[in-house]
Amino acid sequence: MTRSYSNWFVRARLKTRQLLLLATMEEEGNVRRAAEALGMTQPAASRLLKELEDMLGVSLFDRTPHGMHATLYGEVMIRHARMVLSNLSHAHDEISALRAGLAGQVRIGVIATAAATMVPRALASVKARYPQLQIWVQVDTSDVMLPRVAEGELEIMVGRVLERQDQFKSEVRYEPLADEPLCVVARQGHPLESEAALTLRGLVNASWVLHPPGSVLRHRFDMVFAQIGLNPPQNVVNTNNFLAISSLLLQSDMLAVLPEDVARQYQQYGVLKRLPIELPCRMDAFGIITRQSHLLSPAASVVLDALRAAAKEVYGTPFESPAAP
Repeated sequence: MTRSYSNWFVRARLKTRQLLLLATMEEEGNVRRAAEALGMTQPAASRLLKELEDMLGVSLFDRTPHGMHATLYGEVMIRHARMVLSNLSHAHDEISALRAGLAGQVRIGVIATAAATMVPRALASVKARYPQLQIWVQVDTSDVMLPRVAEGELEIMVGRVLERQDQFKSEVRYEPLADEPLCVVARQGHPLESEAALTLRGLVNASWVLHPPGSVLRHRFDMVFAQIGLNPPQNVVNTNNFLAISSLLLQSDMLAVLPEDVARQYQQYGVLKRLPIELPCRMDAFGIITRQSHLLSPAASVVLDALRAAAKEVYGTPFESPAAP
């Protein structure tokens, strides 16, 4: 389907040199220095600027004895000119990378559960095929990362769209993967490790390290105690940093609540131990999230395909057409 553009810039034959002139004018402060920086004559630069102002029907710069200063209209055009030039530069870098047999770079965001399971598997397969592909991985909570996806700072996210983030639902594409059960963990050799009949009522006075108040995980955990008529634990250290959580657990008798996949990784390497108690709560399902109506770069497409393949192996997720959030 053909994209819908206003096409004013096509009809007006907007030139790349006009965009370069706008960006350089802001830096140099007058037409003469901007023209010199771009290797053109001052009359040619003045003509390009006048053509652009006539095309838009507004003055982009105020002419003063002390130089030229962008008007409000000029500031808008300069900002968008920089964006266009930056996108063209990225396009050139991607094409150069592809010609060299590489695949550019991609930035992704992942929640901890995915970072412990499918994402390493996907990235290992990508790096085996494209060793010089640059991949940037942000591990954070969904509420932090989703706005970055909507704004284009992250190309792909493995996480969830929270109920309080309705404003982003129309801007992203969501492909469901799996849900996220939770469990209680402690250090290896913890006094409660061999307890056969642990209950939440018996753990309410324990020392905990938990995600901060306001987070989805903390809300779900606190509600478990409210449902049995108890106040939630009060002896708490608040952090969502998994390095800090594991370090605190290893140096104390504190307890923590972690996604089962994360806990399984820690237990596999003999770091932490899952305690024999079932939590009647879990996190919402998570999935692969990309921007709606946005063409992924070649690098991002490679990573997206690898994530889907890894999800099929780990969760048995069949991928057909992407679902709406």
